[in-house]
Amino acid sequence: MVYKFRVILDAEEDIFRDIAILKEDTLEDLHNAIFNSFGFDGMEVGSFYTCDETWNQEEEISLFDTGDVIGEQKIMSDYVLEDLLDDQNTKIIYVYDFINMWTFLVELAAIEEQVVGNTYPETLFSHGEMPAESGEKNFEADDMHNDIYGEFEDDLDEDDLDMFSGDDSFEDFGFEENWN
Repeated sequence: MVYKFRVILDAEEDIFRDIAILKEDTLEDLHNAIFNSFGFDGMEVGSFYTCDETWNQEEEISLFDTGDVIGEQKIMSDYVLEDLLDDQNTKIIYVYDFINMWTFLVELAAIEEQVVGNTYPETLFSHGEMPAESGEKNFEADDMHNDIYGEFEDDLDEDDLDMFSGDDSFEDFGFEENWN
C-alpha cells in the first residue's frame, strides 16, 4: 500500500507538496522525501511531532537519539509509517532546521494500491515557491522589554532596594555566603 501525504508549509501563502510513500517506509524516509521535495539541502536536522486532530503538538520524534542513555530513545528510523499513521490518525507535524524553524503540517490524504513500476517516495504535486526565509519572528528586545518590564520598573522605590545594600550579610536569606 501507498500513503499519500499533503505536506503544507505553515506560512501565509499556499505552499504544499503531495508525496507518495510506501506504508512500510519509516519516518526517516518521509523526512528525506519532505526536505527533498521542498528543495532543502538536507544539511539540517528535523523532528516530527505527534499531534491531535487540531494540530496540538505532542510527543517529539527526532532524527537522532538525544537522550541521556544511547539507544533508549526511539528515533525516526524506528517508526514505520503504518504503525504511527492510519485512516484514524492522519496528522503529524514536521519541523526542519531548528534555527529557521520551517514548520510543516503533514496529513495522510489517501491510502492506495501501489502502482507497479513507480519509484517511492515520489513527489506527486508541487504548489507554491518556498520563501527565502521562514516565517517572521517578532523578538524585538526594546518592545519586549517595555511590554514585560515597564510595569515593574515603575513600582520599585529606594525602600525596596535597601534590603540588597549594606553589609553583604547573607544570614537573613537562610544560606551561607559560600554555599557551594
